[in-house]
Amino acid sequence: VPSVELMFGQKLNEGKTKQIFELVDQPGLVLVQSKDQITAGNAVRKDQMQGKAAIANKTTSCVFQLLQESGIKTAFVKQHSDTAFIAAHCEMIPIEWVCRRVATGSFLKRNPGVKEGYRFSPLKMEMFFKDDANNDPQWSEEQLLEAKLCVAGLTIGQCELDIMSRSTVAIFEIVEKAWATQNCTLVDMKIEFGVSVKSGEIVLADVIDNDSWRLWPAGDRSQQKDKQMYRELKEVTPEAMQMVKRNFEWVSERVKLLLEPQASSRVVLLMGSTSDVAHCEKIRKACASYGIPCVLRVTSAHKGPDETLRIKAEYEGDGVPTVFVAVAGRSNCLGPVMSGNTAYPVISCPPLTPDWGPQDVWSSLRMPSGLGCSTVLSPEACAQFAAQILGLRDHLVWCKLRASMLNTWVSLKLADKKFQACSL
Repeated sequence: VPSVELMFGQKLNEGKTKQIFELVDQPGLVLVQSKDQITAGNAVRKDQMQGKAAIANKTTSCVFQLLQESGIKTAFVKQHSDTAFIAAHCEMIPIEWVCRRVATGSFLKRNPGVKEGYRFSPLKMEMFFKDDANNDPQWSEEQLLEAKLCVAGLTIGQCELDIMSRSTVAIFEIVEKAWATQNCTLVDMKIEFGVSVKSGEIVLADVIDNDSWRLWPAGDRSQQKDKQMYRELKEVTPEAMQMVKRNFEWVSERVKLLLEPQASSRVVLLMGSTSDVAHCEKIRKACASYGIPCVLRVTSAHKGPDETLRIKAEYEGDGVPTVFVAVAGRSNCLGPVMSGNTAYPVISCPPLTPDWGPQDVWSSLRMPSGLGCSTVLSPEACAQFAAQILGLRDHLVWCKLRASMLNTWVSLKLADKKFQACSL
C-alpha cells in the first residue's frame, strides 16, 4: 500500500496496541497507527513483537473492508500504509461487546458446570465496561442504561443499546460466515462502537484483528491461531514468540481470502418481449447491489419453445450456479416451461398491467403438477430471492443480505425514536 504524505496533527489517544492522530488537512478523519506491542491480561504481560503492527493493520483493514462492502456502517475509510489506516473521527463508547458462538475462556469461569464447546444458538452476547483499574467489569443492560453515558452529544439509551446489540450479532455472523469459507470456526469476538463526530451516528469503530477473536481451524482448539496462545505461554521465550508470530501471520495471509467470492454465480433473466425491458432493468439493478451478474435474453416459450430450451441448455452446461428469472406479461408460459425442463431454480416475475393484471397473474400461480416455479411480483424482491438462493454458496452475497437486514431494522428503530421525540 503506497503511503501518501499526511499532515499529522496532535495525538488524540494512545492505547496498548495503537496510537490515534488527527489529520490536519482532512477534518473529521484520523490516522490509526498500530504498534508492535502484544499484551495480555490488561497489559500485565506485554512484549514487543517485530512486525505485529503490519500484521494487525493488514488483518483489520481486510475485516473492515469485508464489513463495509457488505453494507455495515464502520469508521474505516481506507488502508494508508503497512501499519496504519484512515478512519472517521469517533468518540468511543466505553463498552466492549463480546459475542460468543462456542463456550470457552472466561465464560466457563463465570458459569461453572457449562462444558467447553457448548454452542450458543442464538449467539451469546455480553458487555464489559472499559475500566482497566477494575479489570473491565461485566455490565448488564440495566447498568448501561443507568450510567446515561453521553458520547459526542449522544446519550446512550435503550434505542442506542438495541442498535449496538443487534449490530454486534450481525457483524459476528458476517465475519463467522467469511471464516467458514476457510474452514475456520469463529469462536467468539469482541468489538467496540463509536459515535462519529461528523454524522453523530453509531458506527463500528476501533479495530478487529487477531487480538479481537478466538479462531479455531476445523473447530479444533488445539490448532488455535489467535492471541490465546500468547496468553497461555508458561514463559515468554524467543522461540515461543516466533510461534505466536507465525500464527498471527497465518491469519493475516488467510484474511485476504475472506474478500474473494467462493463460487461464481449468476441470474439469467429471460423476457418474453423487449417491451418488458424496463421491468427487467429493475431486476438487474437490484441483482447488481448484491454483486450478482445478471444476463438478459429475449425468448418466447409460446412462439419459440425450441429456442427457449436451447438458451436454457447454454447456461446449464458450464456448471455456474444459476437462477433463472422469467419475465413474461399476459399469459406466462415462460416460467412454467423453464421450470418443467430444468433442475435449476426458476422465479417468475411477471410485469402486471392495470387492465388485466389480476387475471394474468393466475398463469404464473396455477401450474401443472411437477413444477416448482415460484412467483415474486416486485422486481427488487425477485432479485432478493435470487440472492438468498445464491447466497447459500457465495458468502459475499449472504453477507450483503445480512447487513441489509440489519440496516432495515436500525432505520425503523431510529424512525421510531424520532417519532417518539416529536409526539412528546
